[in-house]
Formats: sequence, structure tokens, C-alpha cells
Amino acid sequence: MSLSQMQVFNQYVMPAAIETLAQQIELFNAASQGMIVMSTDGFVGDFSESSFWNAIHSSQRRVDRYAAQGTPTVTDLTQTKKAAVKIAGGFGPIRYEPAQLTWLNKPTAEAIEVASRNMSEAIMADMLNTAILALITAIQNQAAVTNDVSASAGISYNAFNDAHAKFGDASGTLVGMVMNGISAHKLIGQNLTNTNRLYVAGGVLVLDILGKPVVVTDAPALYAAGSPNKLKVLSLRPGAAKVHNAGDIITNIQTNNGGTRISTTMQTDYSFGLELDGYTWDEANGGKSPSDAAIGTGTNWDFVNASYKHSAGVVTIGSQALS
Repeated sequence: MSLSQMQVFNQYVMPAAIETLAQQIELFNAASQGMIVMSTDGFVGDFSESSFWNAIHSSQRRVDRYAAQGTPTVTDLTQTKKAAVKIAGGFGPIRYEPAQLTWLNKPTAEAIEVASRNMSEAIMADMLNTAILALITAIQNQAAVTNDVSASAGISYNAFNDAHAKFGDASGTLVGMVMNGISAHKLIGQNLTNTNRLYVAGGVLVLDILGKPVVVTDAPALYAAGSPNKLKVLSLRPGAAKVHNAGDIITNIQTNNGGTRISTTMQTDYSFGLELDGYTWDEANGGKSPSDAAIGTGTNWDFVNASYKHSAGVVTIGSQALS
């Protein structure tokens, strides 16, 4: 790289500013109604395994007090294993030349400060976008909690209502919805002809749909290119996904000789754990340190709960071309 890649002025006002991430990650995290939880719990190893007791409600039976003594079916008290998976990522290397900044009469530490700020945004974006990808993948792999109307209709209030109906009497546990900007503006267009409420909270566009707040964020998994292009909307319970802080962010900054000018590079490795409510990571099929392709493969997320009503939520899929 050379000084021509920097903005050089004879006289200037040059604050330590850097282009911010377009996706409003922090605002999403604050407005998510606890649907996606950023946890401070540690994560050791490739997988984090836990168990829970399976429901025994099905053992309830009717008794005939006048019938002959019989032998009822025995229900065993059992447990099911659930696994979360550790996901690895990297950032950089980012390169700059210290002499570039001294030429501009700026402190060399400023380059590291702006790179670090963008790095933290990028890692947070990866965590949340990966959680949304996993939720979309796991839920839409279960027909019982998927309302796919993309063959004949677009995103609409009726489509959401039909998706929520899949939770039956537990639909009230769906505390909020997640969609991208395209879906949101389709609903804004529908709002122009009805009285559904629409407002902004803390800079995040929030729609009131079926009495539930909607958070708008352009996570890639909320859109699928094809014929037709599809829009996907999540309706989630609290704790639908939990992202664990693995605590192993490793950053290396080094300054090297050997070129015609001295250069400094910054590079980071990081990881985080991911678990979904009602689903387990299939360790045999999905494997260790999975890629985005593996995370986005439905058969790598196995449904383990006795009832869908106690799982992460539902997904609505509609055609982008249709209203």
C-alpha cells in the first residue's frame, strides 16, 4: 500500500472517524425482546452439551372405577441430550504504514483504534447474523412450524397470523418478530391503507403486528434469491437463540521490516458458541467448527423437544414479487 491510498490535505480537519456498519446491530440487540440472547457464559471445547427431562404429560389416563383391574402402559422418565456448537471466525489482517500517519501529523495509535472499533462491530454482526441463519435453517426444516406461501403470495399480516397459529394456544409466547427492510416496507405499504401502528424506537423501525413488536435488520438469511426471490420472517419466543461468549478473542499486532517502507498489520481470531431453543446441533452430521454452509443445512439441527410449542418459534416465507 502507498500514501496515495490515504486522504492527504494541505490543511485539514481530520477526526478519528470510520465508516460504520450499515446494519444496526447494537440497536437490534437492545430491541430484540430477549429473542436472541448475548450471553456472558463461557464455552469450552467444540460442543457444549446439556440434558433435560422429557415431558411425561402423555402418561395421564382415564380410569374406570368399575372395570376389572388392568395393567397400564408404563411411561419411563427419560432425558434428552442437547448440544450447542462453537463457531470460529477471523478478522483481518488489516495493514497500514506508520509513516503514513506521521506524514499526516496523526498519532499512529489512531489506526489501531479505528480498526478495533470496526472489528468489534463486525464480530457482533457475525454473532447475530449467524444466530438468525441458524434459526431460519432449523425452523424451516420443520414443516409444523413453517408457513411457506411463496408459491402464491407475499409477506402479509394474514401470512403471519397463519404462522403464529401453528403454535396454537401458545402463540402468545411468541414475543416478537425479525424481518429485513424489504419485508418491512411491504408492510408499510399495507399500513397505508389500514390502521396498524408503526413507530420508531431508538432509531430502529418497529412495526406492531398481531400485538408483537418487529425488529428490522438486514441479516442475509432473511432473504433467499431464486424463482421467486423469497422473504423470510421469524416469530420467536424469548431465548430462541443464545450466543455464548467463548472468551478467546486473540489479536496480534506486529510491525515488520523487509519492504521499502515499514508496515504494521492487525489480525484477530475469535469464536462463539450457539444454541437454539428446542434444537440440538447434530455433532455427527454437522461436525466441529462448522462453516456457514453447515450452519445453514437443516439436517444439522435436530428437533429434540416433545412439543413445537416449547421451541424457538415459527417462520413465514413469502414471495418478494407478490404483495
